[in-house]
Amino acid sequence: MYLDQLFGLTGRTALVTGGSSGIGRAIATALAGAGARVIVAARTEAAIAATVAEIGSAGGDAVGVVADLGSRAGAHALADAAGPVDILVNSAGINLRPPLAELDERSWDATMAVNLDAPFILGQQLAPGMAERGYGRIIHISSQQAHRPFAASGAYGVSKAALEALARSQAEAWSPRGVTANVLIPGFVQTPLNARLSGDPGTVAALAARTLIGRNGQADDFAGAAVFLAGAGSAYVTGQSLAVDGGFSVH
Repeated sequence: MYLDQLFGLTGRTALVTGGSSGIGRAIATALAGAGARVIVAARTEAAIAATVAEIGSAGGDAVGVVADLGSRAGAHALADAAGPVDILVNSAGINLRPPLAELDERSWDATMAVNLDAPFILGQQLAPGMAERGYGRIIHISSQQAHRPFAASGAYGVSKAALEALARSQAEAWSPRGVTANVLIPGFVQTPLNARLSGDPGTVAALAARTLIGRNGQADDFAGAAVFLAGAGSAYVTGQSLAVDGGFSVH
């Protein structure tokens, strides 16, 4: 009973963007396991259906929404489709990282649309309702590139640094009314978003060696942190960026 008071999410509704793959899928599954009704939002209907089915087979409650966050209209449409939610997880991302000298405005705009504009719009549309109900949790997924440039961080790193600043602004705006905003910062995780680096065994091994634990991250490593930040037990944690990286950022 005590643990449920701290971490249980029964009666809560969570919207997870990018919820059909990688870290987003692991977080969606974890929130459902803690009792939340989860809305899985992504671009590919088949992947959404597979995630919803997996959550359902484990006894969880999930529905899917096809969403394209590459435009502001798409972000507004998702907010309308989701309706009132208690937890917003912004995990959807786009990882276009040509060397900066080759970065054009089209790639810059595409990166900012998904990685920054969509989280802003979803927050603007959904946080007021959370505040009216006196409970809300906004969780963003950032990147090591927000803090240190490597592997041609380019527009991607800029978008993630801005996302962490957005979380702090959201925390300032909404925390007095029960809505917290925080960020999870992964280390290197072999997800579809990191397919380019994942294809180089030498790079994968070097990144693992940089951690203190001695391995790269796995999507499931984010389950506990996400459940904590989504639950009542984290009510006094807001505006923070939490590294879930096996010690990558301090080594």
